[in-house]
Amino acid sequence: MRLTVLSILLFLTCSVNGQELSIGVMRDYTIDVLEIDYHDGNYAIYGDSTLVTNLWKDQKILFKRSGQKIKVVKSDKTIGFYSRIEIQEMKSGNALRIQCLSPVSKKSRKYRNDFILIPKGDKGIQVVNQVEMSNYLGGVIESEGGGGKHIEYYKVQAILSRTYALGHLQKHRKEGFQLCDRVHCQAYHNMLIHTATIKDAVQATRGVVMLDRHLKLAQGYFFANCGGQTSEADFVWNTAVPHCKSVADPFCTDSWQANWTKRIDANEWKNYLVEQFAYPVNDSIYGPLIYYFKQPARHAFYVYPQLGIPIRDLRMHFRLKSTWFSIHKEGNEVVLTGKGFGHGVGLCQEGAMGMARKNYTAQQILNFYFTDVLLMNYFDWTFYRQNDPMEEVDL
Repeated sequence: MRLTVLSILLFLTCSVNGQELSIGVMRDYTIDVLEIDYHDGNYAIYGDSTLVTNLWKDQKILFKRSGQKIKVVKSDKTIGFYSRIEIQEMKSGNALRIQCLSPVSKKSRKYRNDFILIPKGDKGIQVVNQVEMSNYLGGVIESEGGGGKHIEYYKVQAILSRTYALGHLQKHRKEGFQLCDRVHCQAYHNMLIHTATIKDAVQATRGVVMLDRHLKLAQGYFFANCGGQTSEADFVWNTAVPHCKSVADPFCTDSWQANWTKRIDANEWKNYLVEQFAYPVNDSIYGPLIYYFKQPARHAFYVYPQLGIPIRDLRMHFRLKSTWFSIHKEGNEVVLTGKGFGHGVGLCQEGAMGMARKNYTAQQILNFYFTDVLLMNYFDWTFYRQNDPMEEVDL
């Protein structure tokens, strides 16, 4: 029995830390021609499960959509036409450089581990990076948070990004992969390149995820800057998230993204409110307030809740940096004076960076922004849930 339990734990540990994820990359392009060349280590190229060529140092291979197949060209010689291309590293940790040639992309990208290419739609090539969890997290964290940050902040981001990935493995299942590289999943625009501290943070939090009070994988929402107060989730998405409560945040207010101003034509502002929400401009009380609104703390609705004007709708329509703003009129314009950048729910990235600089630990930072959450190794959580399904607990 002891050996059986140990075997299960070892298997679960490997399934998270060495887990291979399928990530749809270069999703901003409908790729007709793709160039792949050597970056770090040799690769074997398979067409429809048959080895057709190899990629060595100083070599490049072109993949061109041709009807319902992908044409493989190396050194100006056509290798063949295939329905499925598999590009497999010859040893773990290799990396390739890939670039879209049609349509032309200005920047190439680098990714580790393996790839699958298949025809997509009538004219595209779908690119899937089969990547180890640690390599994926390194790329995500550098894409999301950049370099030069404190390791405790990177630990926070590693935990949130790992939790998100493991909680959304079925998000793009119908498209043939698990997650994509766009921000509605997690930004993943390159492998980790510049910031060795991120690799250390991923290793230091190996397998750690964030759980809510029901001991389910928590929703670890994050955004750039809250301006001094995070938002209630239902102010933004109509649905409350119990572990994402509004908190006063003094750690981000000195950042350049903490404050903003925007000017909008007064008639444009009025017409939108009248046409979309039937704002009572002729009412003796409400009418004059259409251009005057104070928001000392975050609200859900403009002027008064009974008017039914969600501030999130104003943010979306007028492309505002946040929902936290006050407004007044100057001449023919309304002036919006706002705070923060992003939806405001969950973790404020610049606030978390500020806390890390003040020597708060990753766990303290997460407990500051999220209510009643618990950090646990994923394999422990999976093992105990299999044996004793857990309900709400007092955290």
